[in-house]
Amino acid sequence: MFVSFFPQPKLFFTSAALWSLAAILFWFFGGEQLGALLGMPPASPDAPAVIGIAVFISKPFLWFYIYFAACVAIFYAFWRWYAPHPWQDWSILVAATILFMIYFNVQISVAVNDWYGPFFDYIQGLISKTVESTNIEFYERLATFAWLALVGMNVSVINNFVVSHWVFRWRTAMNDYFMANWSKLRHIEGASQRIQEDTMRFSQIMEDLGSTFVQSIMTLIAFLPVMIQLQTHISELPVIGAIPQPLVLAAIAWCLFGTVAVMVAGLKLPGLQFRNQRVEAAYRKELVYGEDHADRAQPATTAELFANVRRNYFRLYFHYIYFNVVRYTYLQADNIFSFLVMGPSIVAHRISLGVLNQIPNAFGKVTGSLQFLLTSWSTIVELQSIHKRLRAFEATLEGEPLPDIDQRYLARQSAEDPA
Repeated sequence: MFVSFFPQPKLFFTSAALWSLAAILFWFFGGEQLGALLGMPPASPDAPAVIGIAVFISKPFLWFYIYFAACVAIFYAFWRWYAPHPWQDWSILVAATILFMIYFNVQISVAVNDWYGPFFDYIQGLISKTVESTNIEFYERLATFAWLALVGMNVSVINNFVVSHWVFRWRTAMNDYFMANWSKLRHIEGASQRIQEDTMRFSQIMEDLGSTFVQSIMTLIAFLPVMIQLQTHISELPVIGAIPQPLVLAAIAWCLFGTVAVMVAGLKLPGLQFRNQRVEAAYRKELVYGEDHADRAQPATTAELFANVRRNYFRLYFHYIYFNVVRYTYLQADNIFSFLVMGPSIVAHRISLGVLNQIPNAFGKVTGSLQFLLTSWSTIVELQSIHKRLRAFEATLEGEPLPDIDQRYLARQSAEDPA
């Protein structure tokens, strides 16, 4: 699944994680300052914030672009020298491009959050008649947001286009790899479906989960400082009272509670999803045999196979009831949790309209990034079931025993057809 697209997958992903961590730490502990040598110093702490799209062509951002490209080039050059791979342009360079566009859109969200405060404080001044303005100034402030939204939307469209091609290249790599070993794999139950459908779904889900995870990490890194600045407006938390870092601690506790609750509620789902694919494949295979052999797909046989399909679906529906109750209850409560946190500070008149818009947005970004497992659990369940099916291919090619469920299937097939 991975060796077809990535060079030496275990070492590759380990090195990618360590290199990324080293690059991030170096950036925060000196790398950002190196831009001054090229005339691109970081923004001064007392400098007014750049509001709008102009921030992305400011000198600190230009230096980050150069730094990011240099880190990717070094990583790519090492792997091209150490372990050349036919797909490494896509698995490294294009993947890095996707990561950069994800980062760019995260920064668009930060820029929008920075726009919220001044704009809604301006609106509050207009409503309370403490600020004088003109129509031109009002629409100029709106245009600032419009430019951010327009650029962010188009970057997202471009990223989706690139991602679609990236996913298909990974599917192509898996397809070519497995088909080159078709003679060893053809005896595995549902081998054709596993190559045609499961490779497609596996690459799509891995990309979706991977990009979501990376976006969550980038969002957390980008918005934590924003939320730390904003929590100066929070005097205390409900029930608990005044504590250090109130917004950060509230976000972590809330997300930890939701993630554990959803994971416990969804423990049975991976196994049921996998069995669901097995009974569907068995039913489909018998119908395919019935197209060419008159003695196959007889009513008694198909009725039994479809009964297995129905039984497993009904069990799946039952377990999804309480899983969805837990998940959606938490997500609905998540919509108002930030207002519960801000309640005492709102009552104490410590929050303006601009801050009232900034805090829920920043709080939602941070909690959203910490809720990766919660929001992705259904997708993770599906990925686990697909991985189990494709794992039989890898076990065969590596000379390892098949997974237990595949061994049981082969034993049952041998008992039904001794010849």
